[in-house]
Amino acid sequence: MQQFYPPLEAGATRTEPDLAEAYAYPPRDAGSYLRANMVASLDGAARLEGRSAGLSSPADMRIFGTLRALADVIVVGAETARQEGYRPAKARATFAERRAADGQLPAPAIAVVSRRLDLDFADPLFTEPATQTLVLAGTGADRERVEAARKAGVRLVFAGEGDGIDPVRAVRELAELGLLRLLHEGGPRLLAQFAAAGVVDELCVTLSPFAVGGDAPRIMNGPQVPGPARFAPVSVLAEDGFLFTRYVRA
Repeated sequence: MQQFYPPLEAGATRTEPDLAEAYAYPPRDAGSYLRANMVASLDGAARLEGRSAGLSSPADMRIFGTLRALADVIVVGAETARQEGYRPAKARATFAERRAADGQLPAPAIAVVSRRLDLDFADPLFTEPATQTLVLAGTGADRERVEAARKAGVRLVFAGEGDGIDPVRAVRELAELGLLRLLHEGGPRLLAQFAAAGVVDELCVTLSPFAVGGDAPRIMNGPQVPGPARFAPVSVLAEDGFLFTRYVRA
């Protein structure tokens, strides 16, 4: 993997980037910080044949794993969790010392955003997590599904009125649980909602060297972001034709 941006100083030796350092979160005393990680084709598609995996690469998966290992919690929409076959996040031995020193649990929690709570609570995502899986829902969620979730031992976090969630409140509720380092993994509709609410601090986009056509959504496919919001580049890494970009809110 090579660093394209920022450019190396004259005479500097090109070395393999330390991904944990390259993607380190700000200090905890800075408060909540939400990073989104998505992959897109050259023509803007966020999925290939219904999933993001077809646009990925081994290097992309290394970064994906690193971002997860640095996070307190992974936020994902229920539809994406189903389509991508989400499993509990793993505790990675190579990050164990780093997480312990930072006061983190061995593995990040996964927080599934669901309006209808139409989730399979017998799925390993809920029955076999290293760190308890959370479900973000609105206070108006179906009472029977709320009760089913509670009977299954699922921790519900109410972060909105009615049957939807408020992204600002979701970030605040997670912070009150000590979950300050957030990693948002989509899907496109949910990420657009968070971006429109102004709570996306950083956007990491893998640019895949494929043109796929079709009608797949973009990485944000929902409400328009006011402004539009301006982001500033932090770094660009490259391997095997893939570009791994990192932008922060300007």
